[in-house]
Amino acid sequence: MPSDPRSDPIDRDGLRPVFWRRALTDLTQKEWEALCDGCGKCCLNKLEDEETGEVALTRIACRLFDDRTCRCSNYDVRLLHVPECVVLTPATLPKAAYFMPETCAYRRLHEGRELPAWHPLLTGDPMSPHKAGASLIDETVNETLVPDDDDWEDFVIEEPLGGA
Repeated sequence: MPSDPRSDPIDRDGLRPVFWRRALTDLTQKEWEALCDGCGKCCLNKLEDEETGEVALTRIACRLFDDRTCRCSNYDVRLLHVPECVVLTPATLPKAAYFMPETCAYRRLHEGRELPAWHPLLTGDPMSPHKAGASLIDETVNETLVPDDDDWEDFVIEEPLGGA
């Protein structure tokens, strides 16, 4: 995994033009992966209100999250280390979309919205989510460093970052 956030681990070469306007179920695996904007917010721990179903993001990141790159440090085998990690696919998205970040391309497209203007597929720049303030690069706390008795509500952040 690259340690430089300017290095885009996602291969965005050779994709069909505006493929994201197709049905998500019609995308190739490469196109599906290219929808990820690299903001890293899906790797943040979330709090869900049991009464309202509202989901809030926290600055507390998964133990595999690399704060410098906003990427999973062990993406290919993450389920071995974090079995509760959600594998997002066209089949799992309908049940998972509600707890994805508001700016997430997968959630936005599932809800019939466009990609945010800062998305790397539109800008050609893997740094655009960071430049737009849509990521939490260098702003998270690893979950292994947060004591069990800490109030995670103190770590809640407002969404959407970077505009929706």
